[in-house]
Amino acid sequence: MHDAPTSGSPVPTAALPYDPAALVDEYLRILMIPDPDGARRLVSPALKIRFTGAREMSDPAQCAAFNATRYRWVKKRFEATEVMAGATLESAVVYNRGTLHGEWPDGEPFEGNRYVDRYVVSHGLIVQMDVWNDSAERMLVRAGLASL
Repeated sequence: MHDAPTSGSPVPTAALPYDPAALVDEYLRILMIPDPDGARRLVSPALKIRFTGAREMSDPAQCAAFNATRYRWVKKRFEATEVMAGATLESAVVYNRGTLHGEWPDGEPFEGNRYVDRYVVSHGLIVQMDVWNDSAERMLVRAGLASL
């Protein structure tokens, strides 16, 4: 995991000058278009991204480029976006979870692919994004190398 900012006193989420959950939802909505330029407005220039398999990135365009190699198209269905207790202006941890749906590169549709993303938001910008999902497992099953 990347180090999250640790300074500051806990502030009730309602007392923050922005809604960290709404910020993450909007970032994901824009990123799934995909519109990495638009998503970039919501992230810190020091953004650290880590995808499943420890793939390190630093820009929303890299997320879109990676997804383009793995899927013909992919979208997220949000189940919940949750701000963890103890959020401060300096550091709010937000989890977004749900399922992926879309098409594999060969055009076969898929859905129900679970994911969970963890974000750290600081002063209204996303500074860290960690992504986990079932895609690798599903790819192994499709290749006949594993079973569910």
